[in-house]
Amino acid sequence: MERITSLRNSKVKLVHRLRNKRGRQSESRFVVEYQRDIQRALMGGYELDFLMVCPALLDAGAPDFASAQDAIEVTPQILKRLSYRENPSGLLAVMKTKPAKVLRDLERSIVDSAVLLVDPRVPGNIGALLRTGDAAGIDAMVLVDCALDIYNPNIIRNSAGACFRDNIYQLGSAEAISYFKDRGFQLIAADGRGESDLYDLDLRQKTAIALGREDAGLDPRWLEICDRRARIPMAGLLSDSLNLSVSGAIFMYEILRQRQTE
Repeated sequence: MERITSLRNSKVKLVHRLRNKRGRQSESRFVVEYQRDIQRALMGGYELDFLMVCPALLDAGAPDFASAQDAIEVTPQILKRLSYRENPSGLLAVMKTKPAKVLRDLERSIVDSAVLLVDPRVPGNIGALLRTGDAAGIDAMVLVDCALDIYNPNIIRNSAGACFRDNIYQLGSAEAISYFKDRGFQLIAADGRGESDLYDLDLRQKTAIALGREDAGLDPRWLEICDRRARIPMAGLLSDSLNLSVSGAIFMYEILRQRQTE
């Protein structure tokens, strides 16, 4: 097994570049640090470029990775310098990216339920929503006008590997609106001032839920084109809103609940 002890090593410099979006795009690579997420990336068809292993920091159950053909041993100093995690697990995988799935890919897919994340800006919320979308069985998770890349470390970590699924698409607003309108989806805006209670809606038909920005909600254009504006009922004395990932989870699980009780 190759061993690296210098921070000046070319592979160490490569991993450092992959900490930001520009580096990931220019190198067509990204970093995965947690054993579970490495496994899920491989299950999702991602190709391993190389694997950094620090025996002194390895979690239990990691030896299978340590024996991989492309494994490279590194020192604790190097792994701690490169890791995005506060307490590295002893593994750091460099994987090759895949082309983003776009409108033509969505058009070839069978979709009956979708969640549209419109202009999302908090990576942790994106990751959490992708994870919930997978758990709730949503057919398509659509990032609309999203400036973040799917390989952001916080998206990977908070998605628990759901970001490696093949049902995540990246579209512009005009493409998303045209696609879902033309295919007969009811387009529902998640809006705290909406005229409809979420639990009064029929979500058993083809449905797309549009979720807006964490701080400002949906753009007025989206509120206008959506068929319904739905709110989550609030019964508390102080809280008048919920975190985006929590709100999205409630909408997604209401879709699942209704469809399981048909």
